Amino acid sequence: MAVNYDHGTMVVVGRIRGPFGVKGEVRVEDYSRQKGDILHYNPWVLRLEEAWVECRVTGRLHQKGVVCQIEGYEDRDRARTLTDVDIAVTEKQLDPLEPGEYYWRQLQGLEVVNNSGEHLGKVDRLIETGANDVMVLTGERERLIPYVEGKTKVDLNAGQIKVDWEKDY
Repeated sequence: MAVNYDHGTMVVVGRIRGPFGVKGEVRVEDYSRQKGDILHYNPWVLRLEEAWVECRVTGRLHQKGVVCQIEGYEDRDRARTLTDVDIAVTEKQLDPLEPGEYYWRQLQGLEVVNNSGEHLGKVDRLIETGANDVMVLTGERERLIPYVEGKTKVDLNAGQIKVDWEKDY
């Protein structure tokens, strides 16, 4: 069913990559930190022909990926029409965060300044490295700055992240 969602309330959590098998299942690229976490959300909201469409879904982990059956797409030909479609959920479906925790999407676009007040750039994206997540900043030049708990202070209201990082690093 087509639903009139405000795009601002939608969070893209994955993408359908194509059909899987002959019974209408699809391969899903899961953007979650833990593969398979996308299966905790139901319903999904798919971007179909310029409208968000709410769909019920069942799925499972398969080898290193996620395979799903989307209600209304029970054969391979119909499932193929979902190839490269974004999967979203509403903000209300996301798990609540502890104080001081942020979703990456909340950090993207924030201005980054150091303790001296020098502007270092804006957060373009984040990279998971294992030890610390790394913010990729755009501005006068691209910078890679680790997101270090206790040394990185986020102020969403000000649209700013303060870091212990020198401009000439």
